Amino acid sequence: MRAAVFALLVAATGAGAGECQDDLALIRAGERQVRLAVEVADDPAERAQGLMGRESLPKGAGMLFIYDRAQPVAFWMKNTPLPLDMIFFDAAGRVVRVHENARPFDETPILGGDAVLMVLEINGGMARRLGIGPGAELAHPQLSQDGAAFPCN
Repeated sequence: MRAAVFALLVAATGAGAGECQDDLALIRAGERQVRLAVEVADDPAERAQGLMGRESLPKGAGMLFIYDRAQPVAFWMKNTPLPLDMIFFDAAGRVVRVHENARPFDETPILGGDAVLMVLEINGGMARRLGIGPGAELAHPQLSQDGAAFPCN
């Protein structure tokens, strides 16, 4: 993973997100902005592999799954030994659902919603600690900036 490992909370300015990079997820959660280093999974093979087989995930890091269009999605934890939070985003980059602490190796489908464009997987319990929940907003260059709830500058 070439992205630096960090999570930084800063006061939100109410303006755009500022620096948007493919390997960075900027999330506005209430009065805070959360910055997470991410690996991007944006093709079918990368999305299928995901974080399977990973024994650990650095704090402040995650994997951002990006689809070509908003659609129904379901994830599972097959061959994934670490607990994860799954954050589901719509086409505007708004969090529509958070599934906390998905159980390692569980093959039960985790439904994200009917119109999901991106999914962020981070260490289990981290979404709650960072205050990320429904309504929080993602800034990322792969979102259509015209319709983004939290556009890049």
